[in-house]
Amino acid sequence: MSSITRQLSLGSGANLSNFSLGQNELTIERAADKKWPKVQVPLRNVLWAGLDGALFELSVLAKKKEKAPLNLVHVTGTVSDADKDAAAAFADALMAAAYPGGLQRQRRLKVFINPKSGPGKAAALWRKKIEPIFRAAKCDLDLTFTSRRLEAQDIAAELPLDRYDAVVVMSGDGLIHEVFNGFAAHAQPAKAFSIPVAPIPSGSGNALAINLLGTDDAQDLAVAALNVIKGRPMSIDLFSFTQGGKRHISFMSQSIGLIADVDLGTDPLRFLGGQRFILGFIYEVIRNKMHPLKVSIKVVDSDKRKMVRDMQAARAQAQAAHAALDTPDDASPSTNPAKTQAQQQQQETGNGEQPGTGTESTGLPELKYADADVDEDGWVTFDRPLMYLFAGKGPFVGPDVVQFPVSLPTDGLIDVTLQDRAGRLAMLKAIDGAERGEHFWLDSQHYYKAHAYRVEPYSTKGWLSIDGEPFPLEPFQVEVHARLGTLLSMYGCYQLEFDLPPEKP
Repeated sequence: MSSITRQLSLGSGANLSNFSLGQNELTIERAADKKWPKVQVPLRNVLWAGLDGALFELSVLAKKKEKAPLNLVHVTGTVSDADKDAAAAFADALMAAAYPGGLQRQRRLKVFINPKSGPGKAAALWRKKIEPIFRAAKCDLDLTFTSRRLEAQDIAAELPLDRYDAVVVMSGDGLIHEVFNGFAAHAQPAKAFSIPVAPIPSGSGNALAINLLGTDDAQDLAVAALNVIKGRPMSIDLFSFTQGGKRHISFMSQSIGLIADVDLGTDPLRFLGGQRFILGFIYEVIRNKMHPLKVSIKVVDSDKRKMVRDMQAARAQAQAAHAALDTPDDASPSTNPAKTQAQQQQQETGNGEQPGTGTESTGLPELKYADADVDEDGWVTFDRPLMYLFAGKGPFVGPDVVQFPVSLPTDGLIDVTLQDRAGRLAMLKAIDGAERGEHFWLDSQHYYKAHAYRVEPYSTKGWLSIDGEPFPLEPFQVEVHARLGTLLSMYGCYQLEFDLPPEKP
C-alpha cells in the first residue's frame, strides 16, 4: 500500500479527524470528541469503511479500557469533492487490511434467537448489542425468534443452503443441538453441515462459545458477534448418538450419573445462570450416588501425558496456519509461503468459504460400529457402578468447568471420562481446580480417546443428557464422524492453555 492510502485527514480546525492505518491497527483521532479523542483498534475490529456519495462511513469495535467490553463506534462525515479520491482509496485499503486472505465481507446470516434461553434476556440483548454490530458490518440478516421446542431444527432441515453464509444461534447450547440435527435431516446433509454455525452466548452453560472465544471474551457478546463477522470456517468432529433404532447428532457431550443430574436436574434453577451447576454439583457430591453401568470403549489412547503433548502440538500447528491466513494481502505468495500453504490446507480440508467443499458424500456418514463386537481387541469394558460417565468434544463444558482439557476439534476422536467412586471431600476439593481441568489428573478418573463407545445401564431411573437435552436412560452407542461439522473461529483452535503438571521432586 502507498503512503497516501495509509493516512487520511478529513475536516478542518476543531472538526479535524485523522485516520492512520498501521500494519496491525487503525488509529482515529478526533479533536472535537472530548470524551474519546483517540481510538486505536486492531484491524480485526474494523467492521466497515466506505464512501457512499459524499458520506464517509467507518465502524469499529473498540475498548475505552483494557478490561472493558467492546463498544460499537461509528465515525461519519461529509467529504468534500477534493477529498473524495483520498477517502475512497483509504477506505479500500482499510477494508483490504481488515478482511485479509479472502475473508468474506457482508455475510448473509440466518439467525436463531431463543428469547427464553438462560435468564431470558436474549431478545433484548439482540436488539441492544448484537443487531447494531451486524448492521454496521453490512450483514444480511434473516431472523427467527423461536417460540417452541424443535422449531430451529425444523427450519434447519428445510434451509435453502445457497441463501446463507453462516447460521448464528443466540441461545444456550440446546439450540445448537437442534440446528445440527436439522442439518442431519436435510435433503443435502453434507452440504448443510458445511455451513458454519456460530454461537452468541445467552444460555446458562454456553460451552461452545467459551471453547471458541475463551472464558473472558465469551462474557462479551460483542466479541461473539465479531467472531460471526471475522471468524473463518473451522471443521469439527461430530457424533452419532444411536438409541432404540433412532439416530441423532451430538456436537458437545453425553453424560450419565452425577454430571447429568447436575445438568438436567437443575433445570428449574435456570434463573441463576451458570451458578445453578455449582449448587447442583455440591448437592450431588453430598448424595454420593453410584450408577450401575456397563461401558465398552473403542480405545485409541489412555496415556494422559501423551494426550497433553499431542494436544499442544496440534494446537500450535492450527494456530500457525490460522495466523498465516490473517496476514496482510499485500504480501505476495513468494514472500509469504506460510500463507500460501495455509490457504492450500484450508481448501483441502473443506474450510474455505464455499459450502459443500469439504465432504464428497451427499448423505450422512455410515455407522461403522453399530454391530461391533465389544469383546474384540481394542475395546475396553467397565462393568461396575460409576459416579458418572462424561464424554464429549471441546474442553469447557460450562463457564467454570474444563472437563476435556486435551480435546481437539478434528482428531477424529471423542474424549471419554469415567469417574470411579471417590470420597466426598476429594470431589468437593476438585471444584477449586475445575476451571483449570485439574481433575483430569485424578487417579479415580479414567480418561480415554476413542472412536466409539457403548453404554448399557442396569437401571432406567436417572438422567441421560445429550448436549444438555434429556433422553431416556436406555442402552445407546456413540461414534465419531471426523470433520463433519463446521464452526466459525477467529483462532483456528479451542481457547484453552493446558500443560503437564510440574514434576514431583
